[in-house]
Formats: sequence, structure tokens, C-alpha cells
Amino acid sequence: MIRVIRETRELCESVSSMKSGLTLVATALIAAVSGATAATQAPARTPDIHYTPTRQNVAEAMLTLAGVTNTDVVYDLGSGDGRLPILAAQLHGARGVGIEINPTLVETARINAKEAGVSDRVIFMEGDLFEANISQATVVTLYLSTSLMRQIEGKLKSELRPGSRIVSHQFWFQGWPADRTTRVDASELFLWTVRPGVSDLLLGARRLPLARRGPRLARPD
Repeated sequence: MIRVIRETRELCESVSSMKSGLTLVATALIAAVSGATAATQAPARTPDIHYTPTRQNVAEAMLTLAGVTNTDVVYDLGSGDGRLPILAAQLHGARGVGIEINPTLVETARINAKEAGVSDRVIFMEGDLFEANISQATVVTLYLSTSLMRQIEGKLKSELRPGSRIVSHQFWFQGWPADRTTRVDASELFLWTVRPGVSDLLLGARRLPLARRGPRLARPD
């Protein structure tokens, strides 16, 4: 009889232990799901265009067309997974800034920069490309749309310093002839250089107000 009681007690303790283990597993699963949900954050507003990554060879050609060197600060407006600023740092020793409205892509870009070993030379920020301060850029890269090119033209002309270069993948400014064009596979690339007084030639376009101060970047050695 005593043996039966002892075995019953051991069985109850075993069941209780199993319940505790299952509770811990369930708690861990809930935490994992919550973490994944938090990581996949929604953008502050609906993005203007669907994200389409620039192919590697096209991205490299864009940087070559702009003549990027280790003295440049490359801003990518709508930076996605960060490949253009990362390549600018890897291939040319430049510093890079990526502006991206989707927080999940911003985090992906930061991870990619770390894995590429250039996280000390590039910065990725969550933000609206129309509100970002781009005055420190010497090169701006774009892969937008026809309508967004019309909207961003005045901002580029008013905020960028003379001598800054703008490179666009596939889309161009309707009233601002490109200085150079080139083709990579089926993609057309366009280059403009900002010249003195260009901000006065906005052809009636409304100048956008200056946004908050952007990140201060140390001058490369």
C-alpha cells in the first residue's frame, strides 16, 4: 500500500513538472512571436513606391557614373536593403547615408552593413526622403518613379551644394537635361551635376522647407 502511494505521488510530481515545462515553452513561443511582430514594424506612412532592389551590377555602374571617391558622402534616398551606400563604402571608400521609410528594411540594411564590415562608414535612418536634410551629400542616388522625380527635383536643387552629383536609375527629370547617360543591360542611368545658381532655376516649382538637421559625418581621412 505504501509503495502504491509513493508511486502515485511520483506520478503526480512528474505530471506537474511536465506542465511547468509546457508553460515555459508556451511562454517562449509567445515571446518569439511578439518579437517577430515588433521586428516587422509598419512604416510611419504608406511608402510612395513599392520596394524593388537595384541589381548589383546596376548599383556599381551608378557609383562609377557619379565618379564616387573616398572623399564623397553618398546619400541614397529610398535605400531599401542598403546596397548602394554599402557598395560606395566597400568599392570606393566613401561614406554613405541611407534614408528609408520602412523600419524593417532599415534594420536589414544595418545588418548588411555590419556583415560587409562597413558599419563604421555608413548610416541608415528611418525617415521620409522628402523631409530628410541632404545638404551634406556630395552624391545622391535615386531609384524612384516619374512622379517622385518631379516632386524631389526642387528639394535637390535647393539643398545640394554646387558640384554635387545626382544619379538616377531608369527615371529622369523632365525639365533638367542629364549631363551624361549610360545603359546597363535594360536599365538606363542618368547623371546630373548641380551648378551654381541652379536653385534659382526651379521653373516655378515650390521650394520645400528645410528639414531637421541630418547626421553629422566625420570627414574621411
